[in-house]
Amino acid sequence: MRKLAFAAAFALCVFAAPAFAQPDPNQRTGTTVADAPSTHYRFDSFVVNSVDGGGQRWRIRLAVPRQRAPAQGFAALYLLDGNAALMEFDAELLARLARGRAPVLVFVGYDNDLRIDSAARTRDYTPSAVADTDGAGPRGGGAEAFARALVERIQPQVRRRARIDRSHEALWGHSLGGLFVLDLLYTRGDAFAQWFSASPSLWWDRGRELGEPERRFLREPLRRRAQVTILQGGREREARAPVESADAARAAAHRARIAAVPADAARQLASRLQAKPGVTACYREFAELGHGPMLRASARAAALAMAADPARGCAADGSESAAPMER
Repeated sequence: MRKLAFAAAFALCVFAAPAFAQPDPNQRTGTTVADAPSTHYRFDSFVVNSVDGGGQRWRIRLAVPRQRAPAQGFAALYLLDGNAALMEFDAELLARLARGRAPVLVFVGYDNDLRIDSAARTRDYTPSAVADTDGAGPRGGGAEAFARALVERIQPQVRRRARIDRSHEALWGHSLGGLFVLDLLYTRGDAFAQWFSASPSLWWDRGRELGEPERRFLREPLRRRAQVTILQGGREREARAPVESADAARAAAHRARIAAVPADAARQLASRLQAKPGVTACYREFAELGHGPMLRASARAAALAMAADPARGCAADGSESAAPMER
């Protein structure tokens, strides 16, 4: 019965998202589920400052189940773009999670009221710097510094504030956040046990992550066993209507960057990861969704997967499309 309940919840959370709507980058967070009393979760927050003098400030919203912690502690799901991810959770979803093995939810956002902080996430989630199309100089390349903040400063604070089962800690990210998930797997594979990479921006820096970083990970000894789920919308690469504005050239350049990697790059990556001993990898496609709606769908699906049974990884929610890749 529990599996059926979570399968139904998974279907609802996926198809509630509009197929083509794109998020507004200037949208403010406003009131969220963290601002209302909940019988299932208690919310806390704290701010972490960068230690390199860069002035970065990350606001962490922590949601801890009100139920008694299991003997080994709660599973935990860390969500990048925490401000945006928090907006996709509601009281009904928290209740669904509480009916299962409710995980601690860690929304890793920025210390402002922007839904998406484009400049900050581009800096933090990208492993290499690239030239800006506007000629304003290089941008990105801060993934290593952000990884230190996440693993060395944010994770320890979460563990002090909630009883966490370190064997069931997971990281979720969407778009550039999905790229960061993969890069952290490659460079600090012992940081998490489960990895949810949604709509990863594999096109960044001409597909850099599909080259030496991936090859090095595949040939070097595995630091710890890993469960990797790559999620993608079936309509992410569909051509959009021409842009009738001053941003037309910039949009065209971005489409060209995306087209520089194969259309099935994410699926093939999951297959290569699955071939590595100690890695369980799967590819899940949301057939009717584009890139924007995948943020909501994948974040909610990851939370439901953790609540269903974090130890089962890819197939946790009972969805047929979540079956592991064949070796």
